[in-house]
Amino acid sequence: MAPRDRGAVTAEAALVLPLLVGLAVWLLSLAGQQVRVVDAAREAARAAARGDPDSVAIERAQVAAPGAIVTVSHADGEVAVTVTSRVSGSGGGLAALAGAELTARAVAAEEGGG
Repeated sequence: MAPRDRGAVTAEAALVLPLLVGLAVWLLSLAGQQVRVVDAAREAARAAARGDPDSVAIERAQVAAPGAIVTVSHADGEVAVTVTSRVSGSGGGLAALAGAELTARAVAAEEGGG
């Protein structure tokens, strides 16, 4: 290695390291949002299966995952809830990252009346 090239690796690492840290933070935020979406679907499915109105089930899901799109369907004694949340790219140097759409579905057996 020539003496003038000695700092090249350090300079390259200094440029790349913040991007890698930012990417790791982005992936962690996606994982956290996915957990919220799964929890929202599960909570809404439980509420709808208990016999709560669909509007109440949707409200419960939106408390767990604000801004999410929630659909509730009833068929064959089961209630299915799908929650979809859009996560946009973070700002700064990672603004170019595409957003992600996270979806979770939960199914619960409807409880009998009584």
